Amino acid sequence: MLESVSLPAFLPDGWRSLPFSPFRDGVEISVIRDGSPMVALLRYAPGASVPRHSHTGLETVLVLEGAQSDERGHYPAGSLVFNPKGNIHTVWSDEGCTVLIQWERPVEFVVPE
Repeated sequence: MLESVSLPAFLPDGWRSLPFSPFRDGVEISVIRDGSPMVALLRYAPGASVPRHSHTGLETVLVLEGAQSDERGHYPAGSLVFNPKGNIHTVWSDEGCTVLIQWERPVEFVVPE
């Protein structure tokens, strides 16, 4: 059974006080809910990226600040992005950003050809 998680005053600024730890080079993570689905904050330093990966389930992204990009577009603060199962992309942030993200299932990193 899933446990309930409540984060009072998460918006507009409560998320800023959550603890972050290293995730990938230039990207930090704050796990809100571990499991399936997983919910976390990702904080990208300016110029940081996440390598090409494939989604094994739905990914939902809400850009809280800054902007995030992939091959399909540029998503400024306030953007809500849905990446369905089977979607393959690379993610980066030229200016830095923080996103609230939910993974239905883990991603699989794609080995360059």
